[in-house]
Amino acid sequence: MVGQQTLHIPDPAERENLATFISRAVRLDPAAVIRLRRRGERYVSAWVGTGFEALAVRTVVARLSVDDVTVDGNTVLSGLHGPDSANPIELGYSMDSAWHTALPPAAGFVHVDDVPARMLVELAERGAEVAQEHGSGHGPPASLLDQTVLTVSGAEEEVEVPMRVVFALTAMDFIPHGGEKADSRRIHVDEIVRVRAARTWLRLDARYGSVARRRGPAFPLTPQ
Repeated sequence: MVGQQTLHIPDPAERENLATFISRAVRLDPAAVIRLRRRGERYVSAWVGTGFEALAVRTVVARLSVDDVTVDGNTVLSGLHGPDSANPIELGYSMDSAWHTALPPAAGFVHVDDVPARMLVELAERGAEVAQEHGSGHGPPASLLDQTVLTVSGAEEEVEVPMRVVFALTAMDFIPHGGEKADSRRIHVDEIVRVRAARTWLRLDARYGSVARRRGPAFPLTPQ
């Protein structure tokens, strides 16, 4: 019921971090739903689909009144920007049935290697140029999205990173830059993105959030 599920983020900086994350998600999909999940005693992870068959997540210091709930992104955003945002935010009706994909495991990831953030943005820029040339009204062709654009080795792992994961990372604006939009020329040379892998998942961790995707051609459709 409305009012029984709440999210409390006392720190204004953490509220702004989550608001920025959800704003980007809603920009990609105005009907975006956000899956909120407790992570230990002090943290809440917010998950969202990106439209690239990859999930994005941002974790903030917060308190959630339930363990796991899916809610309307615009409802959360309104609460974060509302006049009473310092108080617990009412999350509205649960939309758990709108979430159809499995989440990656909370543990079991190993650090494979770090890659320059600038290189990933350059890959996204080149991919966008190709998509503009060969795409359609339905977006970039699947052949481009599924193309492996980077192979990362380390920790006895070899991970193939497809273009769709790079697009998801840059679409969510998780890499710091000095302008209104990511531009490889403005990415600091020392900024890195951490590549992690579990047995069946790939994850890229940037400064402002992470993206994850099932390793292999198929994205799971079983709820978790």
